[in-house]
Amino acid sequence: MKYSGIGGQAVIEGIMMRNGDRYSTAVRKPDKTIAVMEDKYESLAAKIPLFRLPFLRGIFAFVDSLVLGMKTLAYSASFFEDDEDVKPSKFEEKLIAIFGDKLDKVIMGVTMFISILASVAIFMVLPMLLSNIIKARIDNYYVIAIFEGIIRIAIFIFYIKMISRMEDIKRTFMYHGAEHKCINCIEHGLDLNVENVMKSSKEHKRCGTSFIIIVMMISILFFMVIRVDSLWLRAVSRVVLVPAIAGVSYEFLRIAGKSDFWLVNLLSKPGLWMQGLTTKEPTPDMVEVAIAAVEKVFDWRKYLKENF
Repeated sequence: MKYSGIGGQAVIEGIMMRNGDRYSTAVRKPDKTIAVMEDKYESLAAKIPLFRLPFLRGIFAFVDSLVLGMKTLAYSASFFEDDEDVKPSKFEEKLIAIFGDKLDKVIMGVTMFISILASVAIFMVLPMLLSNIIKARIDNYYVIAIFEGIIRIAIFIFYIKMISRMEDIKRTFMYHGAEHKCINCIEHGLDLNVENVMKSSKEHKRCGTSFIIIVMMISILFFMVIRVDSLWLRAVSRVVLVPAIAGVSYEFLRIAGKSDFWLVNLLSKPGLWMQGLTTKEPTPDMVEVAIAAVEKVFDWRKYLKENF
């Protein structure tokens, strides 16, 4: 496996692929044709050199992925919007009057803030509160920290299982599989075509799902070492330490994406197993969309010639 540097994300009926500061989004439109857009995204690290430092860069790379992810999701959703002739409500008219052309950015910012707040509350604070159930019987800080981590992972699995019942989410997970298959195809030295992509693996070590699982596993280690007895201080620590945990997790993911060392592969296994929930086998027409996104921003022929 040779590191290519490209990454991506599944969107509504499509794929976003990113290579450095360039990204493309390919979407299978309702008329079955493929729309592909290309643009540039200047990351926070590119603007501020301090943000490129190890352990800091992971925090801001996560923010970048959220911003770009929301932007490309909005683009893909635009092909499937209904009732375009419906007049906006009075509340919507007031928002338009206040924010004007910036309304979409404001909505995106508020949505991101609420999403991050909800994620921290559900996946960090709630498991800590639930772990107190065993405190009356087992007064061992390390055991409680491990139990908290198990609850955190269980909540995540339950969440993924529930949303995967939705048809739109199932298709998104299939496009997620197509994205991984394209990257694996290239990084294993194969020509990028539907046949080779379909034969490639749908699991990849640099996946966002792996990042989440790594965050959850590393959080166990953090909370075993950093001991706080007060309940409210423990809750605060779960929030305050999120950036540090994300920074460490990102550094491991960077190493995992470039290394085939046996220990790295072993530590990557939980994330790869969890991808069984968030990636599904795509159809050939989904792979066509993924290939269109890759070819817009990545010269895979040149890459294969230089590395294989």
